[in-house]
Amino acid sequence: MRTRLATSSAVAVVLLAAAVAGFRSIHTSPSSNAQQAASPPAADPVKVALDYDTLLASSYTATDSELPQAAGAAQPASTRLTLAVGDGETLAGVLGTADISANDIQAAVDAARDVYDPRKLRAGQSITIAFKPGAGAAGSAFQGFELQADADHLVTVSRNGDDFTAEQTKMPTRTEVKAARGTIRNSLAESAAAAGVPYNVTAAMIRAFSYDVDFQRDIQPGDRFKVMFNTLVNDGGSRPGDVQFAELVLSGKSHAIYGVRREDGTVEFYTRDGKSIKKALLRTPVDGARLTSGFGMRLHPILGYTRMHKGVDFGVPTGTPIYAAGDGVIEYSGWAGGYGRFVKIKHGPAMETAYGHMSRIAATSAIGRHVSQGQVIGYVGMTGDATGPHLHYEVLRNGSQVNPISVTSMPVSTGLEGNALVAFQKTVNERETHLAALLDGPQVAQNHK
Repeated sequence: MRTRLATSSAVAVVLLAAAVAGFRSIHTSPSSNAQQAASPPAADPVKVALDYDTLLASSYTATDSELPQAAGAAQPASTRLTLAVGDGETLAGVLGTADISANDIQAAVDAARDVYDPRKLRAGQSITIAFKPGAGAAGSAFQGFELQADADHLVTVSRNGDDFTAEQTKMPTRTEVKAARGTIRNSLAESAAAAGVPYNVTAAMIRAFSYDVDFQRDIQPGDRFKVMFNTLVNDGGSRPGDVQFAELVLSGKSHAIYGVRREDGTVEFYTRDGKSIKKALLRTPVDGARLTSGFGMRLHPILGYTRMHKGVDFGVPTGTPIYAAGDGVIEYSGWAGGYGRFVKIKHGPAMETAYGHMSRIAATSAIGRHVSQGQVIGYVGMTGDATGPHLHYEVLRNGSQVNPISVTSMPVSTGLEGNALVAFQKTVNERETHLAALLDGPQVAQNHK
């Protein structure tokens, strides 16, 4: 078996195990030609097991010696070698580093294509290769491999005589609930990240609160937040799920919302009394927005003279998703002179919204297509007359632009009633009890800096 050097783009770990799922032990040694990595801090053993590959520094290489066996011990069912995919590596290329014959590599990769597209392989993924016991990693000793295709699925390729077969299985997933709280210093996104909140959870919070909160003007240093959310966990790692509860305390006033997953799979947010937070238009149709130019007369940054600015500009990085501010139909999608790549949505007889300077328009934003509030319609850019990446956002009433920040006269909030309201209030009480327990226990990540 050939050892891969620390300078290689893949990290190898040798494991001898019985024919059971998962690893029982891993043995690594630091490379003598690289600086030894610092020992990782003590952590929950379950988390370490899930995140083990992320703890391996590039200065660790494979140990080629087999683990010693007690006298009379049964021969292991297979020898297993785990390789991490490096930048630019292909599935065939990774298999080739394990001294597998070219014919076997081709046959195994061809079999994998029945259930998995090898082009989706990404740096950091791991491939576990199986060999016959005691035969080494060469030629016909190769028995197959497995890799985690995504958060929920495992791809297994196995030798069947001279051929290979592939299958994809769904990994069992369990749900954990986590909570975090913190004090806002500069922005909610920055402070939530410091408190250990996953970006997807923070983005969901921002979108939900955007009906009522102007994230440029309403957020002040010293404001606070709390959030409770699901995390979906399996043997391959974890990913954030639904937001169950979120609260912003802005200038001493609490804004609390509760997420409920509907039968159609969407998540709806309600206040404590069961009122939907959903209104006609989002006030901020892009995450992490910073208002860089308001509505009204201004000196045009390119033309050099004062003229009416008929919308508002949100400064955000290129590629940031842009959301439909409300349900509606795509009225225009394409190039529009100084607006660059541009989309206009009609929300009813009297209301439209417009989005300019996109770097790219989403495929779902074809003219005549219906879009839902919060659906991605494009991505921030600086096409047309723009000096930097930003979203130019307009709201039109009866064909005339109005200040998007001041549009508050179109509430369409609905509320829960009857048995649905009773069930929701029971859920609220349960979540508040659970939240209090989490915030006082060891599972919470906190930011008090």
